Amino acid sequence: MGKPTSPIRPGDDAMSLHSNPGDRFLDDDAPELQVDDLPPLYDDVASDLPYTDAGEGSSSRAPLLLSTPSRILGEGPYTFHKTDASSGVEFFLDRRFDTEPKFLERHINLWAQTPPRPFARLHGTHSQQVDKDGKKERQTVTDFDVKIELTPYLFSDPVNRVSMRLLRTVDNTDEVRRGTILRKRAPGTAQNIEVGTTKPTLEEWCHRYVASHATLKGFLLQRRVVGFDEEKVRQKLTELVHDTNYRGHLEVTFPMQDATVQVFNDARINRWRLTPWIVWMCICTLMFLFTWPFLFFATKRFEVVTADWAYSVVGEDGRKRYASISEDQWYNLWGRAINRAVLEKRQRTLDQQDLLSGEGAPPVFGHAVVDGAMNLFRSGVTAMNEVNRQLGWGGDC
Repeated sequence: MGKPTSPIRPGDDAMSLHSNPGDRFLDDDAPELQVDDLPPLYDDVASDLPYTDAGEGSSSRAPLLLSTPSRILGEGPYTFHKTDASSGVEFFLDRRFDTEPKFLERHINLWAQTPPRPFARLHGTHSQQVDKDGKKERQTVTDFDVKIELTPYLFSDPVNRVSMRLLRTVDNTDEVRRGTILRKRAPGTAQNIEVGTTKPTLEEWCHRYVASHATLKGFLLQRRVVGFDEEKVRQKLTELVHDTNYRGHLEVTFPMQDATVQVFNDARINRWRLTPWIVWMCICTLMFLFTWPFLFFATKRFEVVTADWAYSVVGEDGRKRYASISEDQWYNLWGRAINRAVLEKRQRTLDQQDLLSGEGAPPVFGHAVVDGAMNLFRSGVTAMNEVNRQLGWGGDC
């Protein structure tokens, strides 16, 4: 994720995918938290998409892409489709991608309409000395591991899937794999000067991929989040945790899931490289020392298309416009919930219920005995958290 260094302007290959966004200039005040206004879960956004045929000829010069996601109907199942459970990377193999440029182009437009899944993660650890088999060893202990998903804030209107995104191809001066093994600029491009020729469009790159005679080849779509000020949010979250008098080791990161779609040509070796038991056999027998270098040098890759999902954009007037809320508003919205989760040493992804709890909304149990027990429990937890805040906690020991 990153923030644009200059105003976003239309590219030669911008693909229009949305309807009108409407302008929203937001201040830095925290939005009033209402139950009906809670950000939707990613699954709520992704599982209820009104899929229709994307069709052809959907290109325009507009830099902000606002439309309803769609998929191709009637294509039938793919020859091979696999999603990595940990990273969310999707792999596709199908002969139609190898022989039909229009088929590949339509699917690239389809996949670009699925957002990446960015998170803010706060991971706190400390080391402690323990006795193990009569020997003293130091172990790392996790104090808390809290994640907050940022995907809902990439949508101006989550119900109607309105967002700001741009499907673009790489510039001639970008060092990327262009049907090559190593990253390189476009042929004829000087060190820092772009040649006069127009950069290839998505349609042209799809034709080049199909025309390639490489035995092993791959076409990659990268989904990115742009316009999000990571450093500002990292600084605020770091200060928030340190204000609890935490003395351990804090790491604030912004991991990304569902960021990559990888198409391989339908070759037997490519099927083998994606078969789990074959991968594990190569690892256990140390064959990967030979197979991985071979796959690296044998595969020609096209890493030329990017779907930029904008958290914010800078307009022609120099003003920043947000898809939903600003970084300050996001921090003010989630600050209490994050503070509470850190002090309670949670290790999970926070959700809407944590927002409500952070605002002090009391749970309803409907039973006097249970209510009294829970109130006593919460009082005890609050007391321990307050002592930790005053005396310090999480330090190495």
